[in-house]
Amino acid sequence: MNFEKFKLAWSQHSPFSATFLTELFPFLGYIIFGIANIYFLSISLKDIPTATAIAVWTAFSLVLIKITDVFYFKTPTNFMEIAFLTLIVIGIIGLKQFSASN
Repeated sequence: MNFEKFKLAWSQHSPFSATFLTELFPFLGYIIFGIANIYFLSISLKDIPTATAIAVWTAFSLVLIKITDVFYFKTPTNFMEIAFLTLIVIGIIGLKQFSASN
């Protein structure tokens, strides 16, 4: 899923885009990755139902953002956050396995 890479990059550029007057590149990255994110989501909507696509898009984004926060930005985490992220992933797998289109 290519759109997830752009969703991750887009979300990680958003804190840096607030300083767009002094730093142009983070702001441009935010805009470019945001457009690419929506483009690839629209492509995925051609293959899977809308509800499943949005659920997968949002959940994968949450998981990838959390992984980036923990390993790149060194944000502390705890067991409950990991447990609830695991429940999200289980929900995605369930949606994909038992969707009406299968």
